[in-house]
Order: sequence, then C-alpha cells, then structure tokens
Amino acid sequence: MNVSVFGLGYVGTVSAASFASDGHAVVGVDVNDDKVRAINEGRSPIVEPGLDTLLSEVSAAGRLRATTDTRDAVMATDLSLVCVGTPSRKNGSLDLSYLVRVCEQIGEVLREKSGYHVVVIRSTVLPGTTHDHVIPALERTSGKRYGDGFGVSVNPEFLREGTALRDFRHPPLTLVGHNHAADAAPTRALYDGIDAPLVSTSIRVAEMMKYTSNAWHAVKVVFANEIGNVCKRMGVDSHEVMDIFCRDEKLNLSSYYLKPGFAFGGSCLPKDVRALQYRAREVDLELPMIGHVLESNRLQVQHALDRIEETGRRRVGLLGFSFKAGTDDLRESPMVILAEALLGKGYELCIYDRNVSLARLVGANRRYIEEQIPHLSRHLCDAIPDLLATSEVVVVGNAAPEFSEAVMQCRPDQVVIDLVRIPLDFSRVQAQYDGICW
Repeated sequence: MNVSVFGLGYVGTVSAASFASDGHAVVGVDVNDDKVRAINEGRSPIVEPGLDTLLSEVSAAGRLRATTDTRDAVMATDLSLVCVGTPSRKNGSLDLSYLVRVCEQIGEVLREKSGYHVVVIRSTVLPGTTHDHVIPALERTSGKRYGDGFGVSVNPEFLREGTALRDFRHPPLTLVGHNHAADAAPTRALYDGIDAPLVSTSIRVAEMMKYTSNAWHAVKVVFANEIGNVCKRMGVDSHEVMDIFCRDEKLNLSSYYLKPGFAFGGSCLPKDVRALQYRAREVDLELPMIGHVLESNRLQVQHALDRIEETGRRRVGLLGFSFKAGTDDLRESPMVILAEALLGKGYELCIYDRNVSLARLVGANRRYIEEQIPHLSRHLCDAIPDLLATSEVVVVGNAAPEFSEAVMQCRPDQVVIDLVRIPLDFSRVQAQYDGICW
C-alpha cells in the first residue's frame, strides 16, 4: 500500500518504519526539518532500541521517505495515518490544535484529489473527537462528504517506550474503529503481516480503548505501590506477595470483576477493604486509592437510586436481593442498601429473590432477615408475576437466569433498570430498558 504518516514523533516514526518494513511504500510528514532530514538519512529522530537499524534498512530500500510537503504526501498515497500529539492543557483537557490543523491540511489536498482517501486517526483522542473535530475539519476544507469523498477510521496504538518495535510486531490485538467497511478494509490491510487478533468496532469504542487501557495500567501501578507500602510497614515482603498474587490468572489477572455494573457487596470485599484501610491508619499510612474504594462503591448505589428517581415512578420492583445470584447472602448487599434508601424516600417496594425467600424459612440467613431487616422482609413477594403486576419500575439486581425471561414479560409502560446486564433478546423486550452504566 501507499501510506503517509503525519507526525514523526514516537508513534509516527515507529509506525512508519514498521509499515515500511512490511513492504508498504511510506511517506513521513512533519513540520520539523530536522526530523525529516533524519528519516531521509536513515537515522532515528527518537531514542528507541533497534529503530536506527530498521530506519536505515527501509530508507536504503526506498520504502520510506520523509517530507514537509502535505500535498506531496497525500497525492502520493491512498491512506494517511495521523500520529500527531494531543498534549494536556493546564486544566487537563486535550490540546487538539495539532490534530485539527493536520486534518485541515489533508482536507485541502483532498479537495483537488480524485479517488477515495482514508484518514486513520492513530493519535490518542477521547470519544467524540473524530466525529466532532476530525470529520468536520476534513469536510470543511475538502468540500467533500465523509463516507463519499473520503473515509475515516481510528487505529489506537499500544506501544511502550523501550519495547515499541516488539510491541508493534506482537500486539495483544489490533483495533480498528470505523463506520463504513470501505474505511476499515485498507486500515486492516496494513496489519496483514502481524500475527494478532484483529478487532473491528465503532469509532467511539476504539477512541475509548486507549484511555481504558492506560487508566487500568495506572491503577495497577498505584495499587501495587499502596500494597507495597502497607507490606513494608507490617514487615511483609511485598514482592513475594505480589508474585503470588499474579499467579492467580482465574480471578486476579483476568476479565473477572471487570464487567461494568452494580456495586460489590457480600461478607468479604467490604469487610476486608475496610480492615486494610484501618490497619493503614494504625501505621500512619495514607492509601489514597484503596482508601476511596468503598466511597466509589457507595456512589454506584447512589447512581442506581438517582436513575430510579429520574423515572418519576413510585412503585418499584427489585428482582434480586442478595449480593450475588445463586446465594442467599444479604450481608452488605448493595441491593439491601438500595432498598432501604428507596423505602426511606417513601417508595412502594416489591422484592423477589427465590433464594432469600427460602432463607427466610430455613436458611442460615433467617436470623439476619428477622433481626436486621424485618422492615424490608415484609416487602418480599413469592412470585415474579406478582412483582411485575404491581411495579412501574423493575430493577434487575443480580444475574439469576430467571430474570431474563421476567424482563421480556414486562409491559411497554414499565421501565426496566438493569444493574448487571443480563442476557436479553431485545426483539422481545417491550419495556423501556436502561442499563446503569451502558
């Protein structure tokens, strides 16, 4: 393919050299004459192991050249990757001026170019940037319509400094966000030589992925350091702790617990986080992230309460009362907290949970129900049809299999608020459906 790469910084130079190494004809574009000169001389404008050698090879083979001339680059290629920086402003917002300026320059050339040209955003941008800034800039300056005269896709990079060439060759996946198949095909073709799963998604999801990944990496670093600080104060080898922690790939390092939904509860997580916070205070140690876990969890319950209040309805049915499907454990269940808040605000409640109803009769939690929440147990009903008949709002609180069918039996005048994202056949859902964070 004939490819132009705009922005010869870290991402742009690594990408340009790697694509050229795969046999593509690449034109690098930058306003900095020194960077352009370095690329044309086969030298790297950045420090990255192995990049000097690779640039020397692809430049000598005639597969990579650089220029400051936007028109030359766009006219000579079918696809343009935008890799310019999106630095932070003082208030934390992104400075998109470089991105918009490059898109405007590409658009001006597209005005006189025939044929379909695809602009690929590889810069790190927040969801909405492509639709709100990139596409309007291209349309305004080219005089063409998105999807007709030109295409746009989003292709985030996941390169680490120091291992960027290896990361490019062996990524966990290659992500392409697009709205039109004609835009995705040439972007995907860039990676024909890469042995990794290729994931196609929407533009907004692709934009969000880089921020999700980097926020998660930041959380992991801070979490490990906070655990390490606690360990040191208590005379525990933090590296041995974390080495053993990382051996658990079933729960600790996995997709488990990483599904957006409702708050956590039960007999373990709240208690143990609270105990860790208390011990940290005992040894005069601040844990800013772990110290705010329970507050963040409480806010998720508040989000559910707010969503119910926004419906303007007063009769609420709760499908699920225990903290987890398949259990009768009500200890620190966020559904109990939600129910108490609703009751305190004067809502009419009907609660259904098969396991809690059994526990009320013979289970180990019978005493808890009778002594701790007798005001709520009076609102338990014995059958789903009873709940559906009396409720204006139906809240799904855990993932019991029977709740999927219950939601599909809801009437068009009812509102369903799903806190766990149960599997549904939406062709059969008549109610007004909403998820707590989707």
